[in-house]
Amino acid sequence: MWKEFKAFIDRGNLLQLAVAFIMGVTFAAVVTSLVNDIIMPAVGLALGGVDFTSLFAVIKDGDPAGPYNTVELAKEAGAVTINYGIFINTVIVFIIVALVLFFITRAYMKTQKPAEVTTKECPYCKSTVPLAAVRCPQCTSDLTGEAKT
Repeated sequence: MWKEFKAFIDRGNLLQLAVAFIMGVTFAAVVTSLVNDIIMPAVGLALGGVDFTSLFAVIKDGDPAGPYNTVELAKEAGAVTINYGIFINTVIVFIIVALVLFFITRAYMKTQKPAEVTTKECPYCKSTVPLAAVRCPQCTSDLTGEAKT
């Protein structure tokens, strides 16, 4: 069992997957910081000084102390809140991560060579046959000449 486990760990794909996962988690943390610490303060300033992390709605008061200035104060008082500002930040993080992944995937796909053609279509019965075939295995037509219409 130890040998099987060691063989499983020694596979290159597992190591690549682990590195990709760690890079993905780190990338998500960087994007979250970018959105929360750089983009959203600028957007909030442009919208008149709005702090998106403090946007919330109280749906059930906890302590009758009155209106709460921050989500933290509302939670400490036992109020139930809908934190839509934090949700907006999370959606923006998702959109940025999705865009970056789209661009990375798109760039990777452009570097890939098209798949080599190994089959062709029989001009008579339209079945798929190997490229080197001289006779169709389905309809037994001769494939060395042009199709007659």
